[in-house]
Amino acid sequence: MKAVILAAGEGTRLQPLTETRPKPMLPVGNRPLLEHVVDAVAEAGIDDIVLVVGYRRERIQSYFGDGDDWGVDIEYAVQEKQLGTGHAVLQAEEYVDEPFVALNGDRIIEADDIARVVDSFEESGATTLAVARASRPSDYGVVTLEGDTVVDIVEKPPRHATPSDVVNAGIYGFTADVFDALRETDSEGELAVTDTLERLATEDTVTAVMLRGRWLDVSYLWDLLRVNDHVVEAATADSARVSEDATVVGDVAVGADARVRPGARVLTGTSLGDNVDVGANAVVSNSVVLPDATIGAGAVVRDAVVGENATIAANATIEGGEADVAVNGHVHEDVRLGAVVGDNARIGGASTLAPGTVVGNRVDVETGAHVDGTIPSGALVRRA
Repeated sequence: MKAVILAAGEGTRLQPLTETRPKPMLPVGNRPLLEHVVDAVAEAGIDDIVLVVGYRRERIQSYFGDGDDWGVDIEYAVQEKQLGTGHAVLQAEEYVDEPFVALNGDRIIEADDIARVVDSFEESGATTLAVARASRPSDYGVVTLEGDTVVDIVEKPPRHATPSDVVNAGIYGFTADVFDALRETDSEGELAVTDTLERLATEDTVTAVMLRGRWLDVSYLWDLLRVNDHVVEAATADSARVSEDATVVGDVAVGADARVRPGARVLTGTSLGDNVDVGANAVVSNSVVLPDATIGAGAVVRDAVVGENATIAANATIEGGEADVAVNGHVHEDVRLGAVVGDNARIGGASTLAPGTVVGNRVDVETGAHVDGTIPSGALVRRA
């Protein structure tokens, strides 16, 4: 059986980080989201994979190559325009001539659950959908069940009208007949897999498999911190240099050639990417720091995502905590996000970033400035 992994999306809700990389290549536990998915698929016993790629696809193709490093064979189907998950599945048609499993490339799911979906699908022969319980069901396709049969799917209903807390978990068992079903589905704008599943649920049997293991989804910037906290394990690369006078506590991943200088404290839930430099007496807690970033001496970085080659200069402070954050015109209340600092941005010495601040790529914040809200990429922030 083949696995078709959908990895073509941009992830606009995760800007500025997705301005330069596709969403599935965002790192948690110092590895791309998509690598966690590929590992789980391989562990579930599937060694033929079709990656459907599109936005910034070169980042994915150069990283995974032919799949040898993961013990799998990877082929690539290209979605030239991101026209929905159903359209993405269609791009894999020429690579698939047998029943297959399809899954999202940005949701971390246990290998055992993937195997359970495959087993159920092979036993029943019916279209199969993995489902899970979610605390925010209105963010997903909400599924109504009768026993283990899907009777309805409503995509992202209003919170007050959510019929259940059971949601589409993004793993599907399909026969090749699904390609005709997708083409026959009427949709306004993008074609989602759920558009076709809604119709199939009324015309035929769609079997649900409830996930038992962890199901981790990254939809918003603060989800990177939550998911990283779930997957990060204490590990220090052989080439990393951690001073004897530094403190590294709990589940902290330290990448290759990273440096943690004397007096620095790196606390649990943190991933330091390759070649990250944490200065003397700095504090980094519950944060994702991408490769080549610099945390200056005496800086404090809490609940933050720091982009690739970004600089947090000496004595700057990202204080951490909860905030209200606006994304695409919608305000999300009380989310835990100290700040996001984009790729190649520079936060000047003695500056402070209020909780919930999102600083775009290549932003330059002058020394001593106070920053709050969302700063567009390329901006210069002067001290008031």
